Amino acid sequence: MPGDSGDGMQLVGTQFSDTSGFAGNEVNTFPDFPSEIRAPEGTLYGVSAFQVHFGTRHINTTGDFVDVLVAMNAASLKVNLANVREQGIIIVDTEGFDDRNLKLAGYTKNPLEDDTVKNFHVFE
Repeated sequence: MPGDSGDGMQLVGTQFSDTSGFAGNEVNTFPDFPSEIRAPEGTLYGVSAFQVHFGTRHINTTGDFVDVLVAMNAASLKVNLANVREQGIIIVDTEGFDDRNLKLAGYTKNPLEDDTVKNFHVFE
């Protein structure tokens, strides 16, 4: 679950982990705090993430590739897309893909409208 460097992604990851644990699942987390305190919103610097690996069996490590990516904006998709397994699921907040955010993330075209995410299951 990537987003900008605010604590929102860390809070969402912690709540998801707690809920999964309370439901009886094994949980392993990997929060990714950026070195930047707060980069300008929408830029690639300061994108944070919170990886959650959960299941009914014992979990030893976080996953090698992400099965589900929740991208809150274009920058988080750009930074984390390489970590998603082929045919993985990408859930996108389309409000973070306006012209300004696309430009700040370095996209010349909207990646949701070209072939960038063609090998994934995308839910907008």
